[in-house]
Amino acid sequence: MSAGHRLRESMADRALIPFIGVYDVFSATLAGRHFDSLFVSGFGFAASHYGLPDIGFITWTDIVDYVQRLRTVLPFHHLLVDIDDGYCDPEVACHVVSVLEAAGASGVVLEDQKRPRRCGHFEGKQIMDLDEYLAKLRAILATRRDMVVIARTDASDLEDIARRVEAFSAAGADAVLVDGLTSLDVVRTLSQRVDRPFCFNQIAGGKSPVCTQSELKDAGVSLVIYSTPCLFAAQAAIEEAMADLKARDGTLAGSRVGVKDCTLLLAENQVRRDTRD
Repeated sequence: MSAGHRLRESMADRALIPFIGVYDVFSATLAGRHFDSLFVSGFGFAASHYGLPDIGFITWTDIVDYVQRLRTVLPFHHLLVDIDDGYCDPEVACHVVSVLEAAGASGVVLEDQKRPRRCGHFEGKQIMDLDEYLAKLRAILATRRDMVVIARTDASDLEDIARRVEAFSAAGADAVLVDGLTSLDVVRTLSQRVDRPFCFNQIAGGKSPVCTQSELKDAGVSLVIYSTPCLFAAQAAIEEAMADLKARDGTLAGSRVGVKDCTLLLAENQVRRDTRD
């Protein structure tokens, strides 16, 4: 059974699926102990792989390589991949989708931003002409075999959001995402007008309200992306560990994790890699 088919089955069976954003294979290993659905976060990958902001530095070859490494040690988790605008023109976007599906990605999120792009919760975003985006979306939908495709808009005008989401649905997107929402009222309204699952993106410190999963379900959300919890937790933990190391005259006494603990975690990946059936 393909990764896309497994995700479709989960979407049909579960009222809400949380996708936890990861930034490398190690963070995915930890998150995968608690959740069966992971989000290959563009923000997180740009930070981890390049040490740069999420403004368009990511290349499709790096993302494909990353997904291949994730799938090697996490063979059964749902992997939803942020592919920005498809990394350029429709031909490149279609190739990326085809290669990612072969690598074991469960789904992708395609946005309608122009370049230079921005994180969805920052100002200064430029939006593609709808017809231009729809041409790319339709080409991807025709290329994928079973992969889930989530169509994302970064529009802010409510009329434009409604027009785009309805067009995404009519084009055949499997789900829709409106990023950077400041209220769930837009989802409540559009979920009654569009016959597609709604996806909601949560990021700490972003534009969107902090919501419980119960609140999101009540608003009509069925897919939730948590973009950066692993990255932000690592930032805080590493800062604290380095400050403690200096304050304690360089002693590692009191460390919460040791070499044996870490090696046991990594050994779990090795077992999964070698026992896929």
